[in-house]
Amino acid sequence: MRTGRKIAALLAFLMAGPGVAAAAPVVVELYTSQGCSSCPPADEALAALAAHDDVIALSLHVDYWDYMGWKDTFGDPVYSHRQKAYARARGHMSVYTPQFIIQGEDVIVGNRPIEIMDRIEAHRADPEPVELELRRMSNGEVEIVLRPRDGFPLGACDVQIAEFLPEATVKVQRGENAGRTIRYANVVRRWEKVDTWPGTREKRLRVKLSGDRPFAVIVQKEGYGPVVAAAVGR
Repeated sequence: MRTGRKIAALLAFLMAGPGVAAAAPVVVELYTSQGCSSCPPADEALAALAAHDDVIALSLHVDYWDYMGWKDTFGDPVYSHRQKAYARARGHMSVYTPQFIIQGEDVIVGNRPIEIMDRIEAHRADPEPVELELRRMSNGEVEIVLRPRDGFPLGACDVQIAEFLPEATVKVQRGENAGRTIRYANVVRRWEKVDTWPGTREKRLRVKLSGDRPFAVIVQKEGYGPVVAAAVGR
């Protein structure tokens, strides 16, 4: 069995264990590239996570591998900027692929399924400081409702929307993965900050969606801090 399949199978096994139910999903961001030979096992691992409702698993394709001979068909400098901003916020000097960031806090290099699951399990026990409701409107907008739970003020939070493709298959023709056909899950096609919420009282806002793709709303402490609420709309 290939390394990626082994990792995906192990993650699927771990996710099927006891105590996986969660009131709020855990956000897992994978920074990846079609031009990175180390990434396919991580892409398969993310696909295993994406099959579970209590994880919001998102694949963000960076563009800084494009110089190696293959331009990533999903690559976007917005995602490269986000990954580098995480690094700066933590005092890190460099970024790399594949890289998992879990709940805006934990940075995990490469393909480490046990460590990934340990951190997901730890965040399942986190308190839920925000009530988040989504309602897709007939006019192509989504209504987002935010409430601090029990009136507890949170401080400034970024409200972000990520529209994604549930699945995609790409045949890479050049570069490190030349000749490989790679399957991707939950490929982000739009990531945008839509508001800053002070976290002190209920807020309602409406955001225009770019199409019929599923999307996630992610509420994160300002400055690339912890994720405090997230939900998926379809």
